[in-house]
Amino acid sequence: MLSTVEMREMTDDELNEELQSIQAERARLRYRAAVEELENPSETRDLRRQVARIKTILNEKAAGKRASGESEIG
Repeated sequence: MLSTVEMREMTDDELNEELQSIQAERARLRYRAAVEELENPSETRDLRRQVARIKTILNEKAAGKRASGESEIG
């Protein structure tokens, strides 16, 4: 799991790739939870929070770009 400091040093593209990876893992975990008992049920909560952290950092970066007058791309 990445720390918040490590995430803030990543580019937007890297964060979006990480976000997609975590969301895919969440989907696999939800499926496994429906089919069988999970060894570590708190893993779903951890992944959900990781998604929230990444989205927050992406929004902060976008707000910083808007505030500094840069055009927002993608």
